[in-house]
Amino acid sequence: MESHVTSVTHVIQLAVAPVFLLTAIATLISALNVRLGRIVDRQRTVLELDAVAGQSGAARQRELVLLSRRVHLSYLAISAAVLAGLLICLVVASAFVGVLLEADLAKLLAALFVLAMLSLIVSLSLFLREIYLAVSGRNRTLPAVGADPGTS
Repeated sequence: MESHVTSVTHVIQLAVAPVFLLTAIATLISALNVRLGRIVDRQRTVLELDAVAGQSGAARQRELVLLSRRVHLSYLAISAAVLAGLLICLVVASAFVGVLLEADLAKLLAALFVLAMLSLIVSLSLFLREIYLAVSGRNRTLPAVGADPGTS
């Protein structure tokens, strides 16, 4: 009985790091969700405007296309981050199941953790791409300060 308590205690100690990683992933999901909300709000604003000062219908359409791409990237980044979080949960659960069943799940744990890291890398890469589009798209869709709206 004592060995099981020791084993479970050891697994709890080992599970602390993935749980902290889970907290970081939750924070990332929250940040991505806020960005997604802002993009959707901007889409609604652009769609509601009949005429935007200094922008033709084509410029508005380009902005809507850009916003649509940003929404898609944000959605994919959130999905990848959620997948990473689920995989981390599986790592923690598998560690406990392995101890309770006295099974060697080391390869499964390693595979799940690597998949979680790959999913997190994908999420962060998509997040970076969305930020790039937001910054570069802003330069293309907005007229320069002081410029004649008809010349942009």
